[in-house]
Amino acid sequence: MSNFLEHFFKLKEKGTNLKTEFIAGLTTFAAMSYVLVVNPSILGAGGMPIEGLITVTAIAACLGTLLMAFMTNYPIAMAPGMGLNAFFAFTICLTREIPWDAALGIVFWNGILFLLLSVTGVRTKIAEAIPAALKIGVQCGIGLFIAFIGLKNAGLVVDNPATFVSIGDLSEPATLLALAGIILTIVLVIRKVTGAILISIVVLSLVGAFIPVGDGYLTQHTSQFIGLPDDISSTFFAMDIMYPIEFFAETWDLIFALLFVNMFDTIGTLIGVSRRANLLDKNGQLPKMGKAMTADAAASVIGAAIGTSPVTSYVESAAGVSAGGRTGLTSVFVALCFMLALFLTPLMKVIPLMATTPALIMVGILMMDSFRQLDFDDLTSLATATVALLAMPLTFSISEGIALGFITYVGIMLGTGRYKQVTLITYIMAAVFVLRYVLDLK
Repeated sequence: MSNFLEHFFKLKEKGTNLKTEFIAGLTTFAAMSYVLVVNPSILGAGGMPIEGLITVTAIAACLGTLLMAFMTNYPIAMAPGMGLNAFFAFTICLTREIPWDAALGIVFWNGILFLLLSVTGVRTKIAEAIPAALKIGVQCGIGLFIAFIGLKNAGLVVDNPATFVSIGDLSEPATLLALAGIILTIVLVIRKVTGAILISIVVLSLVGAFIPVGDGYLTQHTSQFIGLPDDISSTFFAMDIMYPIEFFAETWDLIFALLFVNMFDTIGTLIGVSRRANLLDKNGQLPKMGKAMTADAAASVIGAAIGTSPVTSYVESAAGVSAGGRTGLTSVFVALCFMLALFLTPLMKVIPLMATTPALIMVGILMMDSFRQLDFDDLTSLATATVALLAMPLTFSISEGIALGFITYVGIMLGTGRYKQVTLITYIMAAVFVLRYVLDLK
């Protein structure tokens, strides 16, 4: 067996061994395992049947990660993406009031288009055509949006008829616990503690078991810690793939927004993790980028089929790379960990919402990191990125942020006489978004 693994994953050639890859896999899993708790809570908020979502999340992560392992031999793990799941639940299902099974149909077609663009190489031309400022603004905007949802779920931010939002009731034990969890999570991340987000969730859940709420406790008491995974029949192939076709005018922008976010999130993660693993060639390019993107797109199609939001590469893979992971064998061990974790489903079910809110806020903070790449001396770039990132949390919609970002950028370039610097794709997208608003096609 060890000889097969050595030959298939080229362990010696990559300067690693079975033990190192195993430790790296455990490290990556510890860093991203919070998705097993957070993803179901987000999708459930969008109206999906909560029963079975832990199983769906684990299976999607396992299959996506195995695809990446065997197609590329890269130590990159995959799971339903943070930000993409928020877009699915809060923009598609809640804001647009699209049924969750139809939303899965949107995810399916997003994956198919992403797959076609990856196989044909068109994705590279699209990626190069979109202004950098807009890419940065969208990524940071999603981070701000996720963090806002976390603050809202924690009760730290509440609605107010006069000011729209205001501070919550900090005398509430659950809200105070969430605030303490946010600080704890940030401290652990700063100290570079492996699995910082997961540790925070566990600590808050344990503390919540002693905080009385009504007739029970914030964290439900249970005597069962191990059990069989939940059934996924309620979401398995429940997607309505005809909905986006029948209601194209109402869904095209959602498919594009998913495609846009998924594409640049994936590219950024792949390049960032690969750079740490020394996988880039002398020109700074990832040799198997096409295969990696194909694996990512195929995973989203599979995810839609079993019942989850788009599956994408996880930046937490960098934790495993830092532990020495250099091949797809690291990813194989991550996939196995996700399947084994399913037998802890009874334990994960009692984790309260308050314990997961610091995870959302921490992920949002980390996504804001790319804002420092913005050229602050260029007002065009600054304005474009700022409009996009502010619009997302304030309109509670990622797609609106993307639309306003495109329109703002093109408007500024036209107004300053730099219209020749704008790509055709950017012009087309801005024009389509303007028409959508004028004709109220949503």
